[in-house]
Amino acid sequence: MTEIHDLNDWDRQIIEKFRASGGNVGGQFTNAPLLLLTTTGAKSGEPRTRPLVYLSEGGRIYVFAGNRGAPTNPAWYHNLVAHPDVTVELGTEKFEARAIVVDSEEGERLGRIQVQKIPALAKLAATITRQVPVVLLERKK
Repeated sequence: MTEIHDLNDWDRQIIEKFRASGGNVGGQFTNAPLLLLTTTGAKSGEPRTRPLVYLSEGGRIYVFAGNRGAPTNPAWYHNLVAHPDVTVELGTEKFEARAIVVDSEEGERLGRIQVQKIPALAKLAATITRQVPVVLLERKK
């Protein structure tokens, strides 16, 4: 099992529930696709796991560095820029992937699709004044 560091209680509970239920967290995530992303800390080199809502589009998996509306990118984004080899937990499946930041035009297109699929994100997206990086999680062969 991946070691979890530096988590708040909310993230820890989501991760535990995700792993115990094969990815069916429920609650506010009942209709939202959720995965666990494990990155390598940019400074520490330690594994860092975070629950993230994702977009499945064209057979590919994307995550958004919205950071819950904060004015800065989340730590997990800085980690994967420094160390793009990541681990993804999707339901009961666990696999290695390469994180690839998509260009801003494609990212904006994917962001519009994500908001259409999960309308609750529209309110949050409207509060973000920075460009939200979008990351493709490309499964390693």
